[in-house]
Amino acid sequence: MELMMSRKHYKVRAYIKYVLCIAAMLPPWLWRGQGEASAQSVTLGQNTISNIAKSDPLIITGAIGTQNTYYHSSIGGGYRSPWSNSFYANLNISLYGISMPFAFYYSNNNSSWSFPHISFHIDPTYKNWRGHFGRSSMGMHPYLMSMSFNGVGLEYNAKKVRFGAFYGELRNAINDDPENPTARQPQYSRLGWGLKAGYGSQRNYLDLYFLRAYDRINSVDVRWRDKINPQDNIAVAVKGGLGITRWLSLRGNLAWSAFTSDKRAGRLHTDLTDRWDKVFDARYTSLMRIAGDISATLNLKGLSTTLFYRMVQPDYTTLGLYYTSNNYQSLGINASTTLFKKITLSASFSGQEDNITRRQLYTTRGFVYNASASTSLSENLSITAGYSGYRQLQSDCKAHVNDTTRVNRVMHSIYLTPSYVIDGETTENAFSLSASYTQNKDLNRFATGISDVTTLSAGLSHSITVKPWETSFSTSLSHQQSKGYQTRYTSDILSFSTGRSFLKEKNLYTSATLSLCYNDIRNQQRNLSMGADISAGYTLAKVHQFSFSAGFNKYNDINISTDRTSMGTTEISLSLNYNYTFSLLQLKRKADGLNEK
Repeated sequence: MELMMSRKHYKVRAYIKYVLCIAAMLPPWLWRGQGEASAQSVTLGQNTISNIAKSDPLIITGAIGTQNTYYHSSIGGGYRSPWSNSFYANLNISLYGISMPFAFYYSNNNSSWSFPHISFHIDPTYKNWRGHFGRSSMGMHPYLMSMSFNGVGLEYNAKKVRFGAFYGELRNAINDDPENPTARQPQYSRLGWGLKAGYGSQRNYLDLYFLRAYDRINSVDVRWRDKINPQDNIAVAVKGGLGITRWLSLRGNLAWSAFTSDKRAGRLHTDLTDRWDKVFDARYTSLMRIAGDISATLNLKGLSTTLFYRMVQPDYTTLGLYYTSNNYQSLGINASTTLFKKITLSASFSGQEDNITRRQLYTTRGFVYNASASTSLSENLSITAGYSGYRQLQSDCKAHVNDTTRVNRVMHSIYLTPSYVIDGETTENAFSLSASYTQNKDLNRFATGISDVTTLSAGLSHSITVKPWETSFSTSLSHQQSKGYQTRYTSDILSFSTGRSFLKEKNLYTSATLSLCYNDIRNQQRNLSMGADISAGYTLAKVHQFSFSAGFNKYNDINISTDRTSMGTTEISLSLNYNYTFSLLQLKRKADGLNEK
């Protein structure tokens, strides 16, 4: 037995050595990701170290195929080639759970390569401890950090006690040649480190966070430095929750951020800044800003209600966030309940305004409100209905808003979607109806209505499945009408479709669709189009896939003032495709050893 196992392990090592030798012979640009096509990212990592031992040692799979299409139009094919042929091949190497994909694509005398760009990531865990090595992410405060880092980190999470720390690069430097006309926008390499600590349960807890991030000036060429400013940031945050009673709980987030938009500016000397100069260099381009939110949730006998308030000061920024909206405050409430165990109701209302420091010329306010109801009247019938609205207003502040340009808009939208299902012994019928009405209107008293739009949409669909035939048929009819300033657009679409699988293994599938569309733009044009599509697919031995599709489309201008025959357009398209999937090598791990295939 020992001899057999040693032979198996010898084979594994031999196969791995063979793959590594092939990789070593590949050109260096393959691993640097500088080919014609953009590189695919490969992450070398796993959730736990034990997953390495549980993963298959080596699996090499891939696929090759071709796609061939023919297109013809009665008005010419100037915008599309009549023939299109392509060939593709891809290979995926999985080494102990690490996936490395390679791909090649050729189409109409154009070719491209795609190959892995290696990035390292491992998150080993042991009991309550978790480490981070390479490109990783760590849960932090929502107003503090959402970016990943390339470095090291450590977390400890017990039942009530938790803490963590990290250090790494938040973003890479972009440092192209300034004399290159296609050079990318430069950016500094950004480093950061952070701490977090917390105590408590899911209902009652308190967590503290700290972030220090800064740009490295020397990471960008001297010729670029006058065009972009290196930034600096230090931020602290707190997150807490308090369950006052079983039916009332509070949640809150608060963050302070000291941000420097140009760390080359002169230093600011005050008693306060000099006291903290070893932690953060306050400069004439530095700002201290606050962001936070608080919410209260009430749960009473099936009624759930949440009241919340959020505020972000102007120019609030942290270097740990990709993007931050600021200079606004919002207040809102949402509620949901269930009546008679059948009807679900929900509603929400929130208002938001900018210019919270009252230093802007104008103040803009927005209100969002919606309500919805859904019910299942029986096992077959269900109905959903709802309403949503939005109101935007503009008011005076440092300056008086010109009445002719004052923002004053409203949007209303209602919808209804009932559905009904009849399940019989030989057939199953499903009916659905959808209807919606939307109005977007400018309420400015000087408005001419040029931006007002009203849309009415309705749709009806029916599908029937004939169980003995194992075949489905569906029919749908939709109508949409939009009215704007001195114009009206109407669209009606009717379609029929069917599909079925054949043979014992259901590896032959066919489908067909027929559609008719009518479009009308008042006082401009009317046209009628018809389309027919058929497709078929066959799978042989689970690895060979053949597919064929054909389409026919006819467009006609039906305006009375035009010659219908001369405006007719016919389009024909054909497609024949083939795909083959293969497995070159599989060394799978089993509980009793390796299984070679």
